[in-house]
Amino acid sequence: MAPLDNTSGVWKSGRGKGRKTPKGRQLDDQAHSEILDLLGERPRDRDLLIEFLHLVQDKFGYISAAHIRALAEEMRTGQAEIYEVASFYAHFDVVKEGKTPPPALTIRVCDSLSCELAGAEQLKKALEEGMNPAKVRVLRAPCMGRCDTAPVLEIGHNHIDNATVEKVEAAIAADDTHVHVPLYETYREYAIAGGYEVLKNLRAHGDWEAVQETVLSAGLRGLGGAGFPSGKKWGFVRANEGPRYLAVNGDEGEPGTFKDRYYLERTPHLFLEGMLIAAWAVEAEKAFIYMRDEYPAVLEILRREIRALEEAGIVEAGYIDLRRGAGAYICGEESAMIESIEGKRGEPRHRPPFVAQVGIFGRPTLVHNVETLYWIAKINREGPECLNTVEKNGRKGLRSYSVSGRVKNPGVHLLPAGSTILDVIEAAGGMLDGHSFKAYQPGGPSSGLLPAHMNDIPLDFDTLQPHGSFIGSAAVVVLSDQDSARDAALNMLRFFEDESCGQCTPCRVGCEKAVKLMQAEKWDQSLLEELSQTMVDASICGLGQAAPNPIRLTMKHFPEEV
Repeated sequence: MAPLDNTSGVWKSGRGKGRKTPKGRQLDDQAHSEILDLLGERPRDRDLLIEFLHLVQDKFGYISAAHIRALAEEMRTGQAEIYEVASFYAHFDVVKEGKTPPPALTIRVCDSLSCELAGAEQLKKALEEGMNPAKVRVLRAPCMGRCDTAPVLEIGHNHIDNATVEKVEAAIAADDTHVHVPLYETYREYAIAGGYEVLKNLRAHGDWEAVQETVLSAGLRGLGGAGFPSGKKWGFVRANEGPRYLAVNGDEGEPGTFKDRYYLERTPHLFLEGMLIAAWAVEAEKAFIYMRDEYPAVLEILRREIRALEEAGIVEAGYIDLRRGAGAYICGEESAMIESIEGKRGEPRHRPPFVAQVGIFGRPTLVHNVETLYWIAKINREGPECLNTVEKNGRKGLRSYSVSGRVKNPGVHLLPAGSTILDVIEAAGGMLDGHSFKAYQPGGPSSGLLPAHMNDIPLDFDTLQPHGSFIGSAAVVVLSDQDSARDAALNMLRFFEDESCGQCTPCRVGCEKAVKLMQAEKWDQSLLEELSQTMVDASICGLGQAAPNPIRLTMKHFPEEV
């Protein structure tokens, strides 16, 4: 056998040019310097990736390939990992080499049901025709949580309510593209009125089980939509060995819902004290607040007031960790939110294990909605009677109904939990002149549409399930005789198609196929029902499981339209 080194044509001589650099995208010195300036002294922790991407997006208006390479260098992780996270979220503009960055100004026009009813589609078209695309980019966007002032758009970080082309032109002329923070109750005002005294007393000599019993006796249930008895969660989390965390789900993305924003823009400390009471109850080592990026005013309020709490000695610096979402409805699902807090794509986890056992960083985590924590503070300040003494139609408690659509006074209306749709419409000033009540969405698009003649059902937990619907986050959209139930259902399915995280095939493909089938002149109802059943049975999380509700209820109650 011939020696290996004599085998002709196998071994290279070593002569030749060779490579001057390693394979792959090279580190750009300027981009690296820019990333170093942005990150400053912040720790290069992997879970902060989304926060770092926001820094880049805010500074430059997009995220370049060179910036991804520089971030990978600083975070000691792969570029592909950073790219897959950045490209998952709607508010990050990833620009590849050789591609043109987006214009300096972006206008996002909300196209959710309430805004569509108010003429958002025509507004978007008018803006596209009237703006220079080289300077202004006009995009459709999902619900911005301002359904009471539809149509709504966001220009930069400035939300324009009851938007018109003229208002947009005036804002551009005045360079008014920054967030406007409303007046709200500050820490000082809240403390003067007795705020945080309950928290201090509980920390000094409180019994968490007694507080849990108080919350349970009030009848408080999770107000993010699931309706689980709030106090019971505390025991589940405490049953697991620490360290434990608390996570606030502030990703209020269900179209038609804006109650959390309403409370946070007025009385943020009722929520913050409720959060700290819950954190005390489960001995949480840290509290994370995950707030949707569509609420820039709320984010600024929370930054200011968390700083005030730290300065007042209510919490240690860094105990409350405010995290900013990046435009993904799916992150309202608690395990997807936790994935996002960890700096990943917001894809729901398979369960079990549940987040009370394996949550943030694999530790037991208590997850609460913003309004739930608002009520926890009120219950502990005023007693459980503030909820359990209110009764209507056999139901106890109060509900914050986000009401929009064809009513005179849209907004958040606090009513007894047993209120019917007629009570809600009356509280909202009645129907608009010239409009007759036709249908309503009782709890966001996931709840589908119910006809006007089903007007005696209490809008509360457990009362709508027999009718194929549910109350969810109490996002009520009222439709009139001038609206099409078929078009409304299509609007809802387009939302689900756009917001599916894509992880599971039944939801990803099912929503897309449903939209195509619903655009036909006549619906193939048997095929739509078969598709709906598959999505309900096989989707990983509630998005795909609830997405067929608008299809099924429209076929059931409005057969003449489909």
